[in-house]
Amino acid sequence: MSSSDGVARPARDILFLMTDQHTVSTLGCYDNPVVETPNLDRLAATGTRFTDCFTPTAICTPARASLLTGAAPFRHKLLANYERNVGYMEDLDPHQFTFAEALRDAGWNLGLLGKWHGGVQRTAADYGFAGPHFEGWHNQVDHPDYLAYLDEHDLPPYRISDLVRGTTPNGGEGNLLAARLHQPLEATFEHYLATRTIEMLERFAQGEGQRSAPEEGPDGRPPFFLATHFFGPHLPYILPAEWYDRYDPDAMELPASVAETFENKPPVQANYSGLWTHDTLGERTSRELIAAYWGYVAMIDLEIGRILDAVDRLGLTGSTAVLFTADHGEFTGAHRLHDKGPAMYDDIYRIPALVRVPGEAPQVREELVTLTDMTATVLELAGLDASPAVDSRSLLPLVRGESVPWSPTVLCEYHGHHFPYPQRMLRTRTHKLVVNPESVNELYDLVTDPHELVNRIGDPELAVVERELVSELYRQLRERGDNFYHWMTPMYAVGEADYDATLSSFETDRHATH
Repeated sequence: MSSSDGVARPARDILFLMTDQHTVSTLGCYDNPVVETPNLDRLAATGTRFTDCFTPTAICTPARASLLTGAAPFRHKLLANYERNVGYMEDLDPHQFTFAEALRDAGWNLGLLGKWHGGVQRTAADYGFAGPHFEGWHNQVDHPDYLAYLDEHDLPPYRISDLVRGTTPNGGEGNLLAARLHQPLEATFEHYLATRTIEMLERFAQGEGQRSAPEEGPDGRPPFFLATHFFGPHLPYILPAEWYDRYDPDAMELPASVAETFENKPPVQANYSGLWTHDTLGERTSRELIAAYWGYVAMIDLEIGRILDAVDRLGLTGSTAVLFTADHGEFTGAHRLHDKGPAMYDDIYRIPALVRVPGEAPQVREELVTLTDMTATVLELAGLDASPAVDSRSLLPLVRGESVPWSPTVLCEYHGHHFPYPQRMLRTRTHKLVVNPESVNELYDLVTDPHELVNRIGDPELAVVERELVSELYRQLRERGDNFYHWMTPMYAVGEADYDATLSSFETDRHATH
């Protein structure tokens, strides 16, 4: 934070709130007039809202690993969710830098309540976080601590009905998309996570935790970094009736991109549409799913409000930085898709990002920032060296309202889910290029076609834009050391190779002068 002399000061404490598979179009502070998100709207109104934040990759584990490390996926190499892993690494290299270990080594108390999904052998505890360990992508309703919570509060067990699912191309049952939960709000996994967060918050505020050496401060306690990672609003949308029925399906507008034809698009997108059974559901069910998704968002917002209220009650508001974001977005019928996958649309790559730092004025920033930038932000808030977070840039200068040079592009990548599928994307404020080596590339004019329905690759009207974006993507890939550029060297108009692109140095020394 800033002091009266304008010098940056470390944050006393940091609260990090994260949702899973959460698109920005569901939040009031991002212009949704229907969904009730008063608590996140309150956070936005008292902090900095980033209008254009993007995930480095729209898949849980790689995105969360980028947050933990401040490194792009190609660099940290944790490229897939373990449930669908197709042979990639399943844990970070033990020597890989993480912000958690840096905070731990500096004497911070660390807590994480909720989704980990950051590796198989090494859990959150291995990086210094206190809290129960949760596997996987969904609410772990059989977890011993959750069951103990239900018993402790005399709450009914988990039970669902009215399951919503479509039919897969082979005639089988599709993935569960939604269901009614026969539990009150207080018994939901989301309420449980918020309750456990508040309990840990109270302990940390009293100086209890893994770190015992007191830091400088009037209360003589260690600072804390406390994260709550909700599993929702990731599908399946499993909610009590109050939230499942909160929004009228008849009032739900289908996304404009439901008009997707997949014409001149990579065939994998139509395949994924079949996998997620979109066309077998019918329009009424699609509207019901949107309503349920919005209800899930509203329910999580209520639980976030409980946590923020606890921060106020404990007198921590004036000394605690609060950050909110998501790992990636969700289709919910957009482009005739559900979940996420090998389609680099803004629906799943653009994410919410709110940062409230005590003493800094509320504002809206329009720079193209990334989830990975949160890593350097946390480190700077803690007064630690952010340089090991090599693909991350602190957002604090923007939060302080400074006018600083910022990249006009954002580079994203994807490596597959269910099967390897390499993609790279370069996005500006007005255009998007996606390189798909196995298929047709994509180019979208985001001004005239904000829903990304018309692939303009090869369109003479955009020839100059296409050439510039291809060249710039190539330059950035080479600069960061992402070997994907080797594919681009012989395949696209990126200029004469200044290295032996054939890797045949045994043939001749013709490239030696370079």
